[in-house]
Amino acid sequence: MPDTVLLDMSVLADFIEESVREYEASTPELPPRCWAILLGRFVEDAMTVERVRFARNIRESDGEVLEEFASTIIPRFGACYANGRRGFWCEPRELQRITREAEAEGLDVLGSIHLHPDWHRIGPPHERGLRVSQEPTPMDRHLFCGTGWPLNMILYLEQRGGRLHHALGAWAPPLELEPGTPCRPLALRFTVPWR
Repeated sequence: MPDTVLLDMSVLADFIEESVREYEASTPELPPRCWAILLGRFVEDAMTVERVRFARNIRESDGEVLEEFASTIIPRFGACYANGRRGFWCEPRELQRITREAEAEGLDVLGSIHLHPDWHRIGPPHERGLRVSQEPTPMDRHLFCGTGWPLNMILYLEQRGGRLHHALGAWAPPLELEPGTPCRPLALRFTVPWR
């Protein structure tokens, strides 16, 4: 699979704006969340991201999803995932609709992008020792393996000096789901005005 991602940052403008809105409205009990599907093309040895599509999260409303988290996710990854705003589960019909729309435009579903806030600064006191960044968490690795998508991006938002800053990471899923198996980092190349 390609190990390079080509991206014009304007493609992520709506996602960044929504992430900032979520960040500003969050509390230690209600973490910010933002998740979307990435559409684009495979071009030679790279993936080009061309569209971002938001989808509905059924993490808090679907009985089967709640049971999956209760029986599998929480015992493995921690009680923090009892909070319905932690983790994302895309509504299957919406994913199907987005996939069809992408195919009609000659695009592929490349993967997803989601928000990581500086939770070690804004989260509840008992979670502030857990450093968060644009790097995948163990739960991210689990989800990346589960979807099998070749591109998984993480937007990290961090507050410093009264301003918000961001970092972006791109990852291929780990080759196996064994605990501690790392995700493969993908190179990000940003478009600049030229000619």
